[in-house]
Amino acid sequence: MNTINIHEAKTHLSRLIAQAIKGESFIIAKAGKPLVKITRVDSPKSIRRLGFMIGEGNIPDDFDQMGKAEIEKLFSGES
Repeated sequence: MNTINIHEAKTHLSRLIAQAIKGESFIIAKAGKPLVKITRVDSPKSIRRLGFMIGEGNIPDDFDQMGKAEIEKLFSGES
């Protein structure tokens, strides 16, 4: 994604809008600091793939008890 200085954005606004309409988002910055992201209004939002790793790992049945003795020692002040 391109970063455009605010002065350049004012100078070339029509061209930049045409690029955004084509789906080319860009960032407008002032003194090198990003201010805003310009993107097409109806552009597709990023897809969040929830659950894409289902079945890829194992969680032990006793995972909530793992390290219990060590944790109790730490909280009780034992070394």
